[in-house]
Amino acid sequence: MTVNAGARLDRLPLSSFHRRILLLIGIGMFFDGFDVYVAATVLGATLKTGFSTLAENAQFVSVTFVGMMLGSLITGFLGDRYGRRFTYQANLIIFGLASVAAAFAPSMLVLILLRGVMGLGLGAELVVGYAAMTEFVPPQARGKWVGALSVFVVTSLPLSALASTLIIPRTSWRAMFVLAGLGGLIVWYLRKALPESPRWLESICRTEEAEAIMKSIEEEVAGERGALAPPVFSKPAPPPRTVAALLNPVLLPRLFVGMVTLIVANTLIYGFVTWLPTFFVTQGRSIASSFLYSFLMSAGAPVGSAIGTLTADSWGRKPVIIGASAMTILAGGIYPFVGNPLSLLTVGFLLVVSIYIQVTLLFAIYVPELFPTDVRMRAAGICNTAGRAATMITPFFVVALLRSYGIGGVLAMIIGLLVVQIVVVVLFGVEPKKRRLEELDSESPLSSLPSQV
Repeated sequence: MTVNAGARLDRLPLSSFHRRILLLIGIGMFFDGFDVYVAATVLGATLKTGFSTLAENAQFVSVTFVGMMLGSLITGFLGDRYGRRFTYQANLIIFGLASVAAAFAPSMLVLILLRGVMGLGLGAELVVGYAAMTEFVPPQARGKWVGALSVFVVTSLPLSALASTLIIPRTSWRAMFVLAGLGGLIVWYLRKALPESPRWLESICRTEEAEAIMKSIEEEVAGERGALAPPVFSKPAPPPRTVAALLNPVLLPRLFVGMVTLIVANTLIYGFVTWLPTFFVTQGRSIASSFLYSFLMSAGAPVGSAIGTLTADSWGRKPVIIGASAMTILAGGIYPFVGNPLSLLTVGFLLVVSIYIQVTLLFAIYVPELFPTDVRMRAAGICNTAGRAATMITPFFVVALLRSYGIGGVLAMIIGLLVVQIVVVVLFGVEPKKRRLEELDSESPLSSLPSQV
């Protein structure tokens, strides 16, 4: 029995079905991002009240990244083995319960241990959320709709800062963990109504379940949008593959692209954006002005995410990634030599915008599209694990370069990585713009190089 799930999903007009999936996955990812970003204000409060020390705060941050790295890797294998629905529900319940428990931590040691558990769920959500959304949206709008998930995540940055400003002084840092945890648990309950991915079910030969879900989706969409166009016939899905399939001549270059680009994306975030207050302080600015400058520049994050979302389908993934990389190189090359405050903010804002265009394209849109359905989450998990591993060593490079060469040294490292990224994407990247996922399964990047460069 051939369900032809991919073709049937791809010919569906956009409807309330797609909006419901976007909203429920997006809100879950919002609370995921909220829980990550709120750590900065929580640690400031625990330090000020004497609940923690600087050394314990550093352990808290390290454990978070270790948990997220492990969560990314484990989720990839669980998602391809047990399904997208099982996995995105499991990670929500993990970080939701752990976050609520953290609010009652009697000591910093217990809070650190709970943060490691939270990290497992936090790292998992980014992998499974983007991959699941990728498999439901038709190709002509896939970039815009999957990119919208990144906007949910990025929006949690200023909102977590605002919530912390309003809540912590009036109550306690513990209230922030309650807010994040209860939000995640509420979304977990609401997500129970979301269907499993028919693409995944068909890829592991659970065709009867895939057919039943497809009929339910088609009936809902047809009831809203009218008669559906007939699907284009697709060749039957190949038998489920092992992780060793990622080493074949088609998928290995894509795995290389995914790992390199996510290492670069994580370095851009954790090697520059999160260090902005420190950079300003080392340049002699006051703490107050450093936070103000950082906030104004960080406003470029949602702007960049929105630009990436809106251009991915019209301009294509590769041109936007390459263009944003070049823009980052240009702004990064100018930034160390700007002294005027207004010019500094302008160049810095453009630098953050260009960084978050890449973050949206790479995390949300491009990497999940590179791999076939039956190995998509394992491959995305491996790529995200490589990126998370980079965050564990990036701070040491930043500190060494900052001490020896100033902010120019840090940006020189970032520019070098961006040059590597451009070369890798040009040579080995495929272009998924408005193409069905099944069309990309067997395409070798080198075979189509002349038409893509």
